[in-house]
Amino acid sequence: MIEEGGQDVGPADPAVVEHNTRIAREWIAEFNKGNRAKEEEILTSDYVAYPPASLSPTSLDHDAWTKFLDVFVQGFPDLHLEVEDAVADEHTVAQRISFTGTHTGDFQGLPPTNRKVSFTGLELNRVRDGRIEAHWFQLDQVTMLQQLGLMVVPGPRLLPRLIAGKVKQLFGPRRS
Repeated sequence: MIEEGGQDVGPADPAVVEHNTRIAREWIAEFNKGNRAKEEEILTSDYVAYPPASLSPTSLDHDAWTKFLDVFVQGFPDLHLEVEDAVADEHTVAQRISFTGTHTGDFQGLPPTNRKVSFTGLELNRVRDGRIEAHWFQLDQVTMLQQLGLMVVPGPRLLPRLIAGKVKQLFGPRRS
């Protein structure tokens, strides 16, 4: 195993790797149960989350993370996360997660659609002293928004290219 700074520190301790994997899965299980007190025990006091910039331009401290999650739980009260796959070392657990839920509450200003969503995400959890201290994640927001009946509209830089492509399809290649 190679540590930050490029130092070879030898093979990972299997017991630590197993514990880290278990604690990351336990965090998901406690979220699914709505057990905030147990989630608190799993996170360090200086826990920080790093969401995709499209969801939050800055990192989230413990309180901001709780508020961030509340938006999802309010919009999808039955939100359920499932760990599909995990890999770990002595400091980090990477997980592939599936999300399912029904949009029965207000979600970021969108009134309930009663539509079911199913999308995936990836996360990295850094573990310190047996607790999660940092969390990076990516979500398939496009799929989620499409399932809610929203259309993702291309930005001003992409729109001309899309139009040009459609024009070429309509009129074919230019002939001399």
